Amino acid sequence: MVGRDRRTRRDFPRFIVAGYVIVDLEILDPSGFEQYRERVIGMVKKYGGKYIAASEAVETLEGDWKPKRIVMIEFESMQRARAWFDSEEYQQIGSIRHRTAKTKMILVEGV
Repeated sequence: MVGRDRRTRRDFPRFIVAGYVIVDLEILDPSGFEQYRERVIGMVKKYGGKYIAASEAVETLEGDWKPKRIVMIEFESMQRARAWFDSEEYQQIGSIRHRTAKTKMILVEGV
């Protein structure tokens, strides 16, 4: 075969898929939660995260899920999101979030 491409799968960089942290958040103590918010924004940025949504304007399309506020953070990969979440500095402020808000948090792999 003339001009056959002899590269193999190993010759191409592995695709990195984004990781998304999605938080269902109900703030119970706004002034206390502010201490968490002030610290977490810089930590997210340090790990390459980017806030893509943070709003109380949430509309349920199906089911009985009625979140008060949704926060979505995009990271370059699932691994990078876990590194942020598992970091000692983030774990130290987790107690502030737990004390001042009700949260449900998931990590979703992008496409």
